[in-house]
Amino acid sequence: MVDKDLAIRNTHSTVTTISHSSPLKAWDEKGNTVVLNQSLISAEVTRLQAVYDSQEYARKRKAKYDALNQFELISDDSINGTTTHKDAILAIKSEFPKP
Repeated sequence: MVDKDLAIRNTHSTVTTISHSSPLKAWDEKGNTVVLNQSLISAEVTRLQAVYDSQEYARKRKAKYDALNQFELISDDSINGTTTHKDAILAIKSEFPKP
């Protein structure tokens, strides 16, 4: 999920404080109000969302990788001459391919 605060800070470098009241308000480090350009913020939110969406496969892979007991699989493969770890990794990559 995209953090709108990040979009604001990316497009308005002097912003240090943001209030999500209506209307949205922001201030610089000296407490001066920063006029926000909603068009820039919207474009940045769209860009950040596209980056986030493009990494969905990686987030899903990581969840599966984290569920594996990889050290045990590697150790067992070394002892038994098997490829269980390699096979599990390839299965995850196959399930969640890079776009």
